[in-house]
Amino acid sequence: MRRRLAALAAFAVFALGASSAQAANEDPLGDLIMSVVTGAIPGVPGWNLRATLYHAGAKGVGALDSLGCKVVAMRTVAVDRNLIPRRSILFIKETVGLPMPDGGKHDGYWYASDIGGAIKGERIDLFTGSGARSMQPMTAINMAKLSAVKVGDFKGCPPA
Repeated sequence: MRRRLAALAAFAVFALGASSAQAANEDPLGDLIMSVVTGAIPGVPGWNLRATLYHAGAKGVGALDSLGCKVVAMRTVAVDRNLIPRRSILFIKETVGLPMPDGGKHDGYWYASDIGGAIKGERIDLFTGSGARSMQPMTAINMAKLSAVKVGDFKGCPPA
């Protein structure tokens, strides 16, 4: 339903036209295509990011995120809170289909519940689980260029 509403809204903007100043800054057709691909509502924040990985057992990595919640393998992401607000739900399309610790496939949704001193600007840090071996599934994607779209917010701690 959300995709249909997003597509309808983008189509209405495109079909009805916008002022020439708005048309230069907006891409309704691009928004429509991106909303179909990601399930996001057109006009929501999105970023092209460089990613690094972190895991439990690494020096300085604890069991809790910056919100005081337990870090969740293949779900917790550390962000620069000046760019991406904590408590944001992010969709990272490049992670769709990656193996999850429970044997399932990743749906692309991550929870911005952590920060790090080295996470500045358009950079994120993805938590992969326990030990360096947990990072192996992530080698299948290009960590230098990930696209993230904010698709919502969460309250409390991210779901485990």
